[in-house]
Amino acid sequence: MNKYESVIIINPNLDEAALKALEEKFTGLINENGKVENVVDMGKRKLAYEIKKFKEAFYVQFEFEAKPESIKEIERVYRITDEILKFITIRK
Repeated sequence: MNKYESVIIINPNLDEAALKALEEKFTGLINENGKVENVVDMGKRKLAYEIKKFKEAFYVQFEFEAKPESIKEIERVYRITDEILKFITIRK
């Protein structure tokens, strides 16, 4: 298993409960085929440029271990989740 870091940028109009639900959803998804080591909620930040007419958004960072095959599934779910504006996953 490799170590990965994933940062997701989330719609700023979500309330605290919806943000926690998204965080738990992705923690559970990662834990199915790996192990989450750390979740950092970076809060609401100003974006460098507008994304879908938003000037700020919530940032959440996941540090985890997973098999390389499971990254495709995690990124697929990121893409189909409407609340996620952008994401990036890198291998450490």
